[in-house]
Amino acid sequence: MEKQRARTVLLMADDDEDDCLLMAGAIREAFQTDNFHCLKDGQELLDYLFHRGFYEDNDLFPSPDLIFLDLNMPKKDGRQTLKEIKTDPQLRMIPVIIYTTSSSQQEIELCYKLGANSYIVKPISFERLVETVRCLNKYWFEVATLPLSKQLRACNVPLSQKARPCERVSEQEM
Repeated sequence: MEKQRARTVLLMADDDEDDCLLMAGAIREAFQTDNFHCLKDGQELLDYLFHRGFYEDNDLFPSPDLIFLDLNMPKKDGRQTLKEIKTDPQLRMIPVIIYTTSSSQQEIELCYKLGANSYIVKPISFERLVETVRCLNKYWFEVATLPLSKQLRACNVPLSQKARPCERVSEQEM
């Protein structure tokens, strides 16, 4: 009998299309997955997370395992978005990594006070970005122990296999 392995779902909210494309490439290399969605601002991220409007379908838009969040965006900026995520009982356990150009100590302190799980200043080269994303993959999905997400419980997948892409798995592999 086969069971379906869970997919790692990664989201990013950033209004810079180039940054989204670079992150998508880095994630493909580091995570070996294409299950990455880049949203243009904090409001769109919240719509995704709360399954509102275009994002109503839970199967097409599953809950993320990790969120990359830029700070300076139109409509709803990263600070406001972070505060809403971390005060919501359904969302607060999702790791949120601030991913921004700002290295201001004041910004860093504010983000951690609002509940950020990490703060990363955007690297200047693609190679450095890939290295950073590989480190994040290793830390968040191999070293850290995270709460079992609804998606993983539904698939009945052991925690040790959660970072591997979704595919059919025989019981011998389980």
